[in-house]
Amino acid sequence: MHTNISFAQKQTKKDLENKKKQLQKEIENTNQLLSETKKNKKLSLNQLVMLNKKISAREELIATINKEISDLNYQINDSNESIKVLQNDLTKLKNEYAKMIYYAYKNQDAYSRLMFVFAARDFEQAFLRLKYFQQYSEYRHKQAERILSTKKTLNEKVQDLESKKTDKHVLLGSQENEKNNLTSEKSEKEQVFSQLQDQESKLKRDLEKKKKDAKELQQAIQRVIAKELEKAQKDAETANQPKPQKLTLTPESQQLSNSFASNRGKLPWPVAKGIISERFGVHPHPLMPNIDINNNGVDISTSAGSLTRAVFDGEVKAVVNMPGAGQFILIRHGEFLTIYSNLKDVYVKVGDKVKTKQNIGSIVYDEDDSKTLLHFEVWKGQTKMDPEDWLYKNN
Repeated sequence: MHTNISFAQKQTKKDLENKKKQLQKEIENTNQLLSETKKNKKLSLNQLVMLNKKISAREELIATINKEISDLNYQINDSNESIKVLQNDLTKLKNEYAKMIYYAYKNQDAYSRLMFVFAARDFEQAFLRLKYFQQYSEYRHKQAERILSTKKTLNEKVQDLESKKTDKHVLLGSQENEKNNLTSEKSEKEQVFSQLQDQESKLKRDLEKKKKDAKELQQAIQRVIAKELEKAQKDAETANQPKPQKLTLTPESQQLSNSFASNRGKLPWPVAKGIISERFGVHPHPLMPNIDINNNGVDISTSAGSLTRAVFDGEVKAVVNMPGAGQFILIRHGEFLTIYSNLKDVYVKVGDKVKTKQNIGSIVYDEDDSKTLLHFEVWKGQTKMDPEDWLYKNN
Protein backbone atom coordinates (compact mmCIF):
# COMPACT_ATOMS: atom_id res chain seq x y z
CA MET A 1 0.00 0.00 0.00
CA HIS A 2 2.80 2.36 0.98
CA THR A 3 4.59 1.61 -2.32
CA ASN A 4 1.48 2.58 -4.33
CA ILE A 5 1.17 5.88 -2.41
CA SER A 6 4.87 6.67 -3.01
CA PHE A 7 4.47 5.86 -6.73
CA ALA A 8 1.39 8.13 -6.94
CA GLN A 9 3.30 10.95 -5.21
CA LYS A 10 6.24 10.53 -7.59
CA GLN A 11 3.88 10.62 -10.56
CA THR A 12 2.21 13.77 -9.24
CA LYS A 13 5.57 15.42 -8.60
CA LYS A 14 6.75 14.52 -12.11
CA ASP A 15 3.50 15.85 -13.64
CA LEU A 16 3.83 19.12 -11.72
CA GLU A 17 7.48 19.53 -12.73
CA ASN A 18 6.58 18.91 -16.39
CA LYS A 19 3.74 21.43 -16.18
CA LYS A 20 6.09 23.98 -14.62
CA LYS A 21 8.61 23.50 -17.43
CA GLN A 22 5.85 23.88 -20.02
CA LEU A 23 4.57 27.12 -18.42
CA GLN A 24 8.10 28.52 -18.03
CA LYS A 25 8.72 27.79 -21.71
CA GLU A 26 5.44 29.52 -22.63
CA ILE A 27 6.42 32.58 -20.55
CA GLU A 28 9.86 32.62 -22.19
CA ASN A 29 8.31 32.42 -25.69
CA THR A 30 5.82 35.17 -24.82
CA ASN A 31 8.65 37.36 -23.50
CA GLN A 32 10.51 36.98 -26.81
CA LEU A 33 7.39 37.90 -28.81
CA LEU A 34 6.69 40.82 -26.45
CA SER A 35 10.25 42.09 -26.99
CA GLU A 36 9.64 42.04 -30.76
CA THR A 37 6.39 43.96 -30.30
CA LYS A 38 8.08 46.55 -28.08
CA LYS A 39 10.68 47.31 -30.77
CA ASN A 40 7.91 49.26 -32.42
CA LYS A 41 7.57 52.25 -30.10
CA LYS A 42 3.89 52.52 -30.99
CA LEU A 43 1.54 50.75 -28.57
CA SER A 44 -0.55 47.96 -30.09
CA LEU A 45 -3.32 45.59 -29.11
CA ASN A 46 -0.88 42.75 -29.70
CA GLN A 47 1.19 44.04 -26.77
CA LEU A 48 -1.85 43.80 -24.50
CA VAL A 49 -2.65 40.30 -25.82
CA MET A 50 0.94 39.16 -25.10
CA LEU A 51 0.81 40.62 -21.58
CA ASN A 52 -2.54 38.92 -20.89
CA LYS A 53 -1.07 35.64 -22.14
CA LYS A 54 2.00 36.00 -19.94
CA ILE A 55 -0.04 36.95 -16.86
CA SER A 56 -2.32 33.95 -17.39
CA ALA A 57 0.69 31.60 -17.70
CA ARG A 58 2.35 33.22 -14.66
CA GLU A 59 -0.78 32.76 -12.53
CA GLU A 60 -0.98 29.11 -13.59
CA LEU A 61 2.73 28.70 -12.76
CA ILE A 62 2.17 30.13 -9.25
CA ALA A 63 -0.81 27.79 -8.77
CA THR A 64 1.41 24.85 -9.82
CA ILE A 65 4.13 25.90 -7.35
CA ASN A 66 1.47 26.22 -4.63
CA LYS A 67 0.36 22.66 -5.40
CA GLU A 68 3.97 21.46 -5.12
CA ILE A 69 4.34 23.23 -1.75
CA SER A 70 1.04 21.76 -0.54
CA ASP A 71 2.16 18.25 -1.55
CA LEU A 72 5.51 18.77 0.17
CA ASN A 73 3.79 19.96 3.37
CA TYR A 74 1.73 16.76 3.35
CA GLN A 75 4.86 14.65 2.77
CA ILE A 76 6.80 16.52 5.49
CA ASN A 77 3.98 15.91 8.00
CA ASP A 78 3.84 12.27 6.93
CA SER A 79 7.65 11.96 7.33
CA ASN A 80 7.50 13.56 10.80
CA GLU A 81 4.86 11.02 11.86
CA SER A 82 6.91 8.14 10.43
CA ILE A 83 10.02 9.38 12.26
CA LYS A 84 8.09 9.53 15.58
CA VAL A 85 6.85 5.95 15.09
CA LEU A 86 10.37 4.74 14.21
CA GLN A 87 11.88 6.54 17.20
CA ASN A 88 9.31 4.89 19.52
CA ASP A 89 9.98 1.50 17.92
CA LEU A 90 13.72 1.98 18.35
CA THR A 91 13.32 2.93 22.01
CA LYS A 92 11.20 -0.19 22.67
CA LEU A 93 13.65 -2.43 20.83
CA LYS A 94 16.60 -1.02 22.77
CA ASN A 95 14.77 -1.46 26.09
CA GLU A 96 13.87 -5.06 25.25
CA TYR A 97 17.43 -5.75 24.16
CA ALA A 98 18.82 -4.23 27.35
CA LYS A 99 16.60 -6.55 29.40
CA MET A 100 17.83 -9.55 27.41
CA ILE A 101 21.47 -8.54 27.93
CA TYR A 102 20.83 -8.15 31.65
CA TYR A 103 19.11 -11.57 31.82
CA ALA A 104 22.00 -13.13 29.87
CA TYR A 105 24.48 -11.53 32.28
CA LYS A 106 22.59 -12.87 35.34
CA ASN A 107 22.52 -16.33 33.79
CA GLN A 108 25.86 -16.40 32.04
CA ASP A 109 27.19 -19.28 34.18
CA ALA A 110 27.41 -22.23 31.76
CA TYR A 111 27.33 -24.68 34.70
CA SER A 112 23.96 -23.26 35.87
CA ARG A 113 22.49 -23.56 32.33
CA LEU A 114 23.78 -27.13 32.09
CA MET A 115 22.30 -28.04 35.46
CA PHE A 116 18.98 -26.50 34.38
CA VAL A 117 18.94 -28.86 31.38
CA PHE A 118 19.98 -31.97 33.37
CA ALA A 119 17.43 -31.22 36.10
CA ALA A 120 14.64 -32.01 33.64
CA ARG A 121 12.31 -34.83 34.61
CA ASP A 122 12.73 -36.61 31.27
CA PHE A 123 14.54 -36.38 27.92
CA GLU A 124 11.72 -34.46 26.22
CA GLN A 125 11.75 -31.70 28.84
CA ALA A 126 15.57 -31.57 28.65
CA PHE A 127 15.33 -31.17 24.87
CA LEU A 128 12.78 -28.39 25.21
CA ARG A 129 14.96 -26.55 27.76
CA LEU A 130 17.96 -26.83 25.45
CA LYS A 131 15.83 -25.63 22.52
CA TYR A 132 14.70 -22.66 24.64
CA PHE A 133 18.32 -21.51 25.13
CA GLN A 134 18.97 -21.80 21.37
CA GLN A 135 15.80 -19.87 20.44
CA TYR A 136 16.54 -17.22 23.03
CA SER A 137 20.02 -16.75 21.55
CA GLU A 138 18.56 -16.49 18.03
CA TYR A 139 15.93 -14.01 19.22
CA ARG A 140 18.65 -11.81 20.74
CA HIS A 141 20.52 -11.89 17.44
CA LYS A 142 17.37 -10.97 15.46
CA GLN A 143 16.55 -8.21 17.96
CA ALA A 144 20.00 -6.71 17.37
CA GLU A 145 19.41 -6.87 13.59
CA ARG A 146 16.01 -5.17 13.97
CA ILE A 147 17.64 -2.36 15.96
CA LEU A 148 20.23 -1.81 13.22
CA SER A 149 17.56 -1.98 10.47
CA THR A 150 15.28 0.47 12.30
CA LYS A 151 18.21 2.84 12.85
CA LYS A 152 19.03 2.72 9.14
CA THR A 153 15.39 3.36 8.13
CA LEU A 154 15.18 6.20 10.66
CA ASN A 155 18.35 7.85 9.28
CA GLU A 156 17.02 7.56 5.72
CA LYS A 157 13.70 9.13 6.78
CA VAL A 158 15.52 11.99 8.53
CA GLN A 159 17.68 12.62 5.43
CA ASP A 160 14.59 12.49 3.19
CA LEU A 161 12.83 14.96 5.49
CA GLU A 162 15.75 17.39 5.32
CA SER A 163 15.74 17.07 1.50
CA LYS A 164 12.00 17.87 1.41
CA LYS A 165 12.51 20.88 3.68
CA THR A 166 15.24 22.15 1.31
CA ASP A 167 12.92 21.62 -1.69
CA LYS A 168 10.18 23.54 0.10
CA HIS A 169 12.56 26.41 0.89
CA VAL A 170 13.56 26.62 -2.80
CA LEU A 171 9.89 26.52 -3.90
CA LEU A 172 8.93 29.27 -1.45
CA GLY A 173 11.71 31.45 -2.91
CA SER A 174 10.50 30.66 -6.45
CA GLN A 175 6.90 31.41 -5.44
CA GLU A 176 7.89 34.81 -4.02
CA ASN A 177 9.87 35.64 -7.17
CA GLU A 178 6.94 34.69 -9.46
CA LYS A 179 4.52 36.76 -7.36
CA ASN A 180 6.79 39.80 -7.75
CA ASN A 181 6.95 39.20 -11.52
CA LEU A 182 3.16 38.92 -11.63
CA THR A 183 2.70 42.20 -9.74
CA SER A 184 5.07 43.95 -12.16
CA GLU A 185 3.32 42.46 -15.22
CA LYS A 186 -0.14 43.43 -13.98
CA SER A 187 1.08 46.99 -13.44
CA GLU A 188 2.49 47.08 -16.99
CA LYS A 189 -0.79 45.68 -18.33
CA GLU A 190 -2.79 48.41 -16.59
CA GLN A 191 -0.59 51.10 -18.19
CA VAL A 192 -0.91 49.57 -21.67
CA PHE A 193 -4.65 49.02 -21.19
CA SER A 194 -5.14 52.66 -20.13
CA GLN A 195 -3.14 54.05 -23.06
CA LEU A 196 -4.83 51.79 -25.62
CA GLN A 197 -8.30 53.01 -24.61
CA ASP A 198 -7.49 56.22 -26.46
CA GLN A 199 -7.24 54.12 -29.65
CA GLU A 200 -10.68 52.51 -29.28
CA SER A 201 -12.02 53.86 -32.57
CA LYS A 202 -9.01 52.48 -34.48
CA LEU A 203 -9.30 49.12 -32.68
CA LYS A 204 -12.98 48.91 -33.64
CA ARG A 205 -12.05 49.49 -37.27
CA ASP A 206 -9.37 46.79 -37.02
CA LEU A 207 -11.93 44.43 -35.47
CA GLU A 208 -14.42 45.07 -38.28
CA LYS A 209 -11.71 44.33 -40.85
CA LYS A 210 -10.83 41.13 -39.01
CA LYS A 211 -14.49 40.05 -39.03
CA LYS A 212 -14.74 40.84 -42.74
CA ASP A 213 -11.53 38.85 -43.47
CA ALA A 214 -12.80 35.91 -41.40
CA LYS A 215 -16.12 35.91 -43.27
CA GLU A 216 -14.36 35.98 -46.63
CA LEU A 217 -12.07 33.13 -45.52
CA GLN A 218 -15.08 31.00 -44.53
CA GLN A 219 -16.77 31.68 -47.85
CA ALA A 220 -13.58 30.75 -49.72
CA ILE A 221 -13.30 27.48 -47.72
CA GLN A 222 -16.96 26.65 -48.49
CA ARG A 223 -16.30 27.28 -52.20
CA VAL A 224 -13.36 24.83 -52.10
CA ILE A 225 -15.53 22.19 -50.42
CA ALA A 226 -18.35 22.78 -52.93
CA LYS A 227 -15.86 22.48 -55.80
CA GLU A 228 -14.57 19.17 -54.42
CA LEU A 229 -18.14 17.86 -54.13
CA GLU A 230 -18.95 19.04 -57.68
CA LYS A 231 -15.89 17.20 -59.00
CA ALA A 232 -16.90 14.01 -57.15
CA GLN A 233 -20.42 14.27 -58.62
CA LYS A 234 -19.06 14.72 -62.16
CA ASP A 235 -16.76 11.71 -61.72
CA ALA A 236 -19.75 9.66 -60.49
CA GLU A 237 -21.86 10.79 -63.46
CA THR A 238 -19.09 9.80 -65.89
CA ALA A 239 -18.92 6.36 -64.25
CA ASN A 240 -22.75 6.04 -64.36
CA GLN A 241 -22.92 5.93 -60.54
CA PRO A 242 -25.30 7.75 -58.12
CA LYS A 243 -24.24 11.32 -57.39
CA PRO A 244 -22.84 11.67 -53.82
CA GLN A 245 -24.50 14.33 -51.65
CA LYS A 246 -21.36 14.77 -49.56
CA LEU A 247 -17.65 14.16 -50.03
CA THR A 248 -16.94 10.43 -50.14
CA LEU A 249 -13.62 8.80 -49.30
CA THR A 250 -11.56 6.29 -51.24
CA PRO A 251 -10.08 3.43 -49.15
CA GLU A 252 -6.74 5.30 -49.18
CA SER A 253 -8.39 8.57 -48.06
CA GLN A 254 -10.35 6.71 -45.37
CA GLN A 255 -7.12 5.25 -44.00
CA LEU A 256 -5.53 8.74 -43.96
CA SER A 257 -8.65 10.12 -42.25
CA ASN A 258 -8.54 7.39 -39.59
CA SER A 259 -4.84 8.05 -39.02
CA PHE A 260 -5.50 11.80 -38.62
CA ALA A 261 -8.32 11.10 -36.12
CA SER A 262 -6.13 8.76 -34.07
CA ASN A 263 -3.58 11.57 -33.66
CA ARG A 264 -5.99 13.87 -31.81
CA GLY A 265 -3.97 15.82 -29.22
CA LYS A 266 -0.69 14.66 -30.80
CA LEU A 267 -0.44 16.67 -34.04
CA PRO A 268 2.66 18.88 -34.39
CA TRP A 269 2.09 22.61 -34.29
CA PRO A 270 1.79 24.46 -37.65
CA VAL A 271 4.79 26.60 -36.56
CA ALA A 272 8.10 25.47 -35.04
CA LYS A 273 7.70 27.88 -32.13
CA GLY A 274 4.76 30.00 -30.98
CA ILE A 275 1.91 30.60 -28.56
CA ILE A 276 -1.86 30.69 -29.02
CA SER A 277 -2.78 34.35 -28.69
CA GLU A 278 -6.48 33.92 -29.52
CA ARG A 279 -8.45 30.76 -28.82
CA PHE A 280 -11.25 29.06 -30.70
CA GLY A 281 -14.88 30.12 -30.27
CA VAL A 282 -16.59 33.15 -28.77
CA HIS A 283 -14.76 35.23 -26.13
CA PRO A 284 -14.59 38.89 -25.01
CA HIS A 285 -12.33 41.39 -26.76
CA PRO A 286 -9.14 41.96 -24.67
CA LEU A 287 -9.72 45.72 -24.49
CA MET A 288 -13.48 46.05 -25.02
CA PRO A 289 -15.12 43.33 -22.86
CA ASN A 290 -18.61 44.33 -24.05
CA ILE A 291 -17.64 43.20 -27.56
CA ASP A 292 -17.34 39.49 -28.38
CA ILE A 293 -14.90 37.93 -30.83
CA ASN A 294 -15.76 34.70 -32.65
CA ASN A 295 -12.75 32.75 -33.87
CA ASN A 296 -13.29 29.78 -36.21
CA GLY A 297 -9.79 28.51 -35.45
CA VAL A 298 -6.85 29.73 -33.38
CA ASP A 299 -4.41 32.60 -33.89
CA ILE A 300 -0.80 31.61 -33.21
CA SER A 301 1.78 34.33 -32.53
CA THR A 302 5.30 33.51 -33.66
CA SER A 303 8.59 35.24 -34.48
CA ALA A 304 9.14 37.44 -37.54
CA GLY A 305 10.24 35.42 -40.57
CA SER A 306 8.63 32.19 -39.30
CA LEU A 307 7.34 29.51 -41.67
CA THR A 308 4.17 27.47 -41.43
CA ARG A 309 4.20 23.69 -41.85
CA ALA A 310 1.69 20.93 -42.53
CA VAL A 311 0.46 19.26 -39.35
CA PHE A 312 -0.17 15.93 -41.12
CA ASP A 313 0.24 14.10 -44.42
CA GLY A 314 -2.31 15.26 -46.98
CA GLU A 315 -3.05 16.83 -50.35
CA VAL A 316 -3.17 20.55 -51.11
CA LYS A 317 -6.68 21.35 -52.33
CA ALA A 318 -6.52 25.15 -52.50
CA VAL A 319 -4.09 28.05 -52.50
CA VAL A 320 -6.09 31.28 -52.41
CA ASN A 321 -5.03 34.91 -52.34
CA MET A 322 -7.18 37.02 -49.98
CA PRO A 323 -6.78 40.73 -50.88
CA GLY A 324 -5.49 42.61 -47.83
CA ALA A 325 -5.27 39.40 -45.76
CA GLY A 326 -2.45 37.42 -47.34
CA GLN A 327 -2.91 33.93 -48.78
CA PHE A 328 -4.30 30.72 -47.35
CA ILE A 329 -3.64 27.03 -47.97
CA LEU A 330 -6.22 24.27 -47.55
CA ILE A 331 -4.93 20.72 -47.09
CA ARG A 332 -7.19 17.68 -47.12
CA HIS A 333 -6.45 14.68 -44.86
CA GLY A 334 -9.25 12.31 -45.84
CA GLU A 335 -12.39 13.58 -44.09
CA PHE A 336 -10.39 16.32 -42.31
CA LEU A 337 -9.23 19.71 -43.57
CA THR A 338 -6.55 22.02 -42.16
CA ILE A 339 -6.37 25.71 -43.12
CA TYR A 340 -3.27 27.92 -42.85
CA SER A 341 -4.08 31.60 -43.30
CA ASN A 342 -2.31 34.99 -43.32
CA LEU A 343 0.58 33.79 -45.48
CA LYS A 344 3.04 35.93 -47.41
CA ASP A 345 4.71 33.34 -49.69
CA VAL A 346 3.41 29.86 -50.52
CA TYR A 347 5.74 26.93 -51.29
CA VAL A 348 3.12 24.44 -52.57
CA LYS A 349 0.49 24.28 -55.30
CA VAL A 350 -2.89 22.57 -55.72
CA GLY A 351 -2.49 18.81 -56.12
CA ASP A 352 0.79 18.59 -54.18
CA LYS A 353 1.09 15.76 -51.64
CA VAL A 354 2.62 17.10 -48.44
CA LYS A 355 4.23 15.38 -45.48
CA THR A 356 3.94 16.07 -41.74
CA LYS A 357 6.07 19.09 -40.71
CA GLN A 358 6.79 20.03 -44.35
CA ASN A 359 7.22 23.81 -44.71
CA ILE A 360 4.42 25.11 -46.92
CA GLY A 361 4.69 28.91 -46.66
CA SER A 362 5.94 32.01 -44.82
CA ILE A 363 3.74 34.07 -42.48
CA VAL A 364 2.90 37.76 -42.97
CA TYR A 365 4.69 40.19 -40.64
CA ASP A 366 2.44 43.09 -39.58
CA GLU A 367 4.69 46.14 -39.21
CA ASP A 368 1.99 48.32 -37.60
CA ASP A 369 1.49 45.88 -34.71
CA SER A 370 4.96 44.27 -34.87
CA LYS A 371 3.41 40.82 -34.96
CA THR A 372 3.62 37.62 -36.99
CA LEU A 373 0.30 35.79 -36.72
CA LEU A 374 -0.80 32.51 -38.27
CA HIS A 375 -4.53 31.76 -38.37
CA PHE A 376 -5.06 27.98 -38.23
CA GLU A 377 -8.27 25.97 -38.54
CA VAL A 378 -9.27 22.29 -38.38
CA TRP A 379 -12.49 21.04 -40.02
CA LYS A 380 -14.12 17.61 -40.01
CA GLY A 381 -16.23 17.61 -43.16
CA GLN A 382 -18.04 20.96 -42.85
CA THR A 383 -17.80 21.14 -39.06
CA LYS A 384 -15.28 23.55 -37.51
CA MET A 385 -13.27 22.03 -34.64
CA ASP A 386 -11.13 23.48 -31.85
CA PRO A 387 -7.53 23.12 -33.11
CA GLU A 388 -6.21 23.08 -29.51
CA ASP A 389 -7.88 19.69 -29.06
CA TRP A 390 -5.76 18.34 -31.92
CA LEU A 391 -2.37 19.95 -31.35
CA TYR A 392 0.32 18.48 -29.10
CA LYS A 393 0.08 20.09 -25.66
CA ASN A 394 3.81 20.74 -25.10
CA ASN A 395 4.73 22.88 -28.07
